[in-house]
Order: sequence, then C-alpha cells, then structure tokens
Amino acid sequence: MLQNTVLPWLARWIGPKTALFMVTVVWGGTFVVVKFGITLSSPMFFVACRFLMASLVIGILSFESLRRTTKADLIAAIAIGLSITAGYGSQTVGLQYITSSESAFITALYVPLVPFILFLVFKKIPHYMTCIGALVAFMGLVVLSGGGSSSQSMNFGHIITALSTIALAIEIILISHFAPSVNLKNVTILQLFFAAVFAFISMPIVGETAFPDFSWALVGIIGGLSLASACIQLTMNWAQRSVESSTAAIIYAGEPVWAGIIGRIAGERLHAVAMLGGVFVVLGLLISEYRPRLRKRSVDSL
Repeated sequence: MLQNTVLPWLARWIGPKTALFMVTVVWGGTFVVVKFGITLSSPMFFVACRFLMASLVIGILSFESLRRTTKADLIAAIAIGLSITAGYGSQTVGLQYITSSESAFITALYVPLVPFILFLVFKKIPHYMTCIGALVAFMGLVVLSGGGSSSQSMNFGHIITALSTIALAIEIILISHFAPSVNLKNVTILQLFFAAVFAFISMPIVGETAFPDFSWALVGIIGGLSLASACIQLTMNWAQRSVESSTAAIIYAGEPVWAGIIGRIAGERLHAVAMLGGVFVVLGLLISEYRPRLRKRSVDSL
C-alpha cells in the first residue's frame, strides 16, 4: 500500500533528495522530544517501545506483503536492525548527560565515517577531502565537548554519543547495500521490529531491571516518535535506492542544524564555544563531501 501509493507520489512531487532533506528536519526535531522522553523512561526501554510501535504502524498497513518475506529480507532486516539498536540506543543513553543540541552535532560525525568504514570493509580509498573534512569535524567535536553547556570537559555522554556514530554510519551503508535487492517495505517493517527486540534484550545487560511507571505523556511521546521513525526509515530505504550513500550522507548533514534551531526554540542555550564547535562539525561534513574539479589547461593557451 505505502510502496504503491505514497512513495510514487513522493517521487513525482518532491523527488528522493528532497524527501531525504525533509527527513533531516523531522530527525532534528526528535532529539528534543527524546531528551524529554527519557525523563519518564529508561533509555533502552524507550528505544524498544519506539521502534516496536513504529514497526506495528507500518506492519498493520502492509500485513499481506510480510507473507512474502524472503531470506534476503530477513538477513537485511536483522543486520540493519542491530545497527539501529546500537546507534539509537547509545545516542539515547548519551542524552541523559548532554543537551539535545550537543547530541545532534556529535551524532552528525557519522557522515565522514561512512567512507572510512567503506575503506575498511570494501577497500575503497577515501577521497583526500574526506580526510580533511573528518579532521575538521573531529576538531569541532573536541571544541563542542569542551565548551558545552552541560560540562566543561568531555564526559560519558559525549563519549557514548560519539561511539553511536559508528553504528549509524554502518546503518547508512547497509541500507544502500541491501536496498536494490530486497523488498523495501518488508525490510523496513522487520528492521524496526528487530531493533525493538534487540533493545528489549539489551535492557538487563545495561542494568535496566524494571519498567517505568505508566504515563500518558510517555505513551504520547513514544507514539509520535514511532510514527516519525516509521516515516524516516521508510523514506530512507526508498530514497537511497536512487541516491548514493555519500550523497545521502551530505544531505543528512543538515540534521544537526535543525536540531540546534529546534533545541534553541525549546529553551536550550549552548555556550558560544560549543556553538563554534558545532559550526566546525557541520563545516567538516560539507568539506568531507566536496569534490573540487581540476581545471585542465587548454592546448591553445600554451
């Protein structure tokens, strides 16, 4: 249903790249919502419920399609689901210690990580601009964590959020790798479901031994985030069939900017030094994807 109606409509009216841009706006806004949500719940339980409900939202609309799930769909969903749990789980834990704006800027470091992981796995040598951009982005991380509003030095929240970027970079690569050869609708549903399962399994491992008290506010937050997560994952999987992972990564670089804007509207105030660090991070992301064209001298000019 979604793949046969909504997605073609998106293709005609806005196109895959614009759809990914819209994803960054929604994605940026989720940081503030999650920051508030984990005041009512433990992190991994929050992540588990968020993705379980998201999988149910799409699953109810696409139940018939799930009956035709293939082994390839399952393998893709499990791999992507595991990376989602690791990435979003670590990020959510980190939000207990840092602001949503800090989290968003640090999370954006997965962009220059994509080509480096591609190098480690597929031996694709990263462009020299990627290396320069990664260095600038890392400098931004150091400045950001040293001048943030939540602390004057790098704390546990900064570190675990930085580590989450590895899993998020792997997610981007896996989506691009599997998208051309699987049923996107089935994989989207199942990857969210497996992300929820892995998050529930991880609860006792990270010390979450009790469920939070029931709260209608928590139900509303999880419900809203679940719908957003379903739309984000479905759009990412669809759009990245025609948008390369490196191009998708640069589009996603706008996400921390939106998170910073929305965080400021919500009342967060980053220290000026931390804001400078955030600027360096975004600048590093843009540099990492810039490919200068060398001008060839005309024979006639010699």
